[in-house]
Amino acid sequence: MAAWMWHKFSTWFWDPLVWLPPNYSWEDLVPNEKVRYANWSDLWTYPIFMAFIAIALRFLVLNKVLYCHIAQAVGLRDIKPRPVVPNETLEQLFSRYKAKLPDSEISQCAGNLGWSERKVERWIRQRTAMTRINKFTKFMECAWQCTHYTFIFVYGLYVMSGKPWLWDIRHCWYDYPNHSVDDDVWWYYMISLSFYWSMTFTHFFEVKRKDFWQMFFHHLVTIALITFSWTCNLTRIGTLVLIVHDCADIPLQLAKMSIYSGHKAFCDAVFAIFAILWIVTRVGIYPIWILYSTAIDAPTIVPMFPAYYIFNGLLFVLLVLHVYWTYLILRIIANTITKGNVEDERSSSDPSEFSVDEDEKKES
Repeated sequence: MAAWMWHKFSTWFWDPLVWLPPNYSWEDLVPNEKVRYANWSDLWTYPIFMAFIAIALRFLVLNKVLYCHIAQAVGLRDIKPRPVVPNETLEQLFSRYKAKLPDSEISQCAGNLGWSERKVERWIRQRTAMTRINKFTKFMECAWQCTHYTFIFVYGLYVMSGKPWLWDIRHCWYDYPNHSVDDDVWWYYMISLSFYWSMTFTHFFEVKRKDFWQMFFHHLVTIALITFSWTCNLTRIGTLVLIVHDCADIPLQLAKMSIYSGHKAFCDAVFAIFAILWIVTRVGIYPIWILYSTAIDAPTIVPMFPAYYIFNGLLFVLLVLHVYWTYLILRIIANTITKGNVEDERSSSDPSEFSVDEDEKKES
């Protein structure tokens, strides 16, 4: 019974009338000697396996062998906050309210424990500090992303330099869907998808910022876009989306590394490069060149089908995320003009790193 229901669902879900242009079936897209079509099963084997390799490479090799030494060389130290004295009552309150305990709860708890309110507040700040990730760890996180984006952008340039659709985007639609996936494009897709899977797997263990859920949603949208483009053999437009998005992330990670290491002047210079690249690529080239082609050129060359509208919808969702992040970037630029230095608008402040020591001095 279960096998029958799965067969029915699979037949319904993979209806070629939804996923493929008119008059095409899945049998028409089986790889052969003439055309090496995208193989859907590749998406759920190689990238997942490669994602776990990337996670192991990052945490077990590069963090320990390379990134930690670079962090130390720029003046960072892996300082862990002091653990608090275990207290079940305060731990329950912290689980309920986190760092934002109401004054009434602080007063009541202080009375029950026989502590001063200041001592309770200090315990909460120390407990909050234990949940924060220090700049040393943040630096290594950015170093890993910088390494990936630099590699994948350079590799993408190498792959795309000889492709006709880089120079004339309409080649993304000519003779579609009979496009062969070359070996270099296959690797470009697999490496890119494995990276976003690895970032999704580790997202809840990374530094939490103001755009935590937006970034998580961004990872899911990116994975969906890569999956859709591969399944529908829209790999040509997919490679253009990838290369346009990768270049601005390199100076972004460098700027954040500079913030964490305290090199303000270098950060300001790199952030200026990032801001220019971001605005040019994400809210310039992306909508004007790529989205114009997917929305205007494609319907005049390729018969439309439901999955294409979903794919194009995801591309526009990505543009909405770009606009949101552009707003944050403009806020950072405004703060830079008024305050004189770049600050990460997404990062949560860490007052506990200083306030704990200050209160201890007052108590002594």
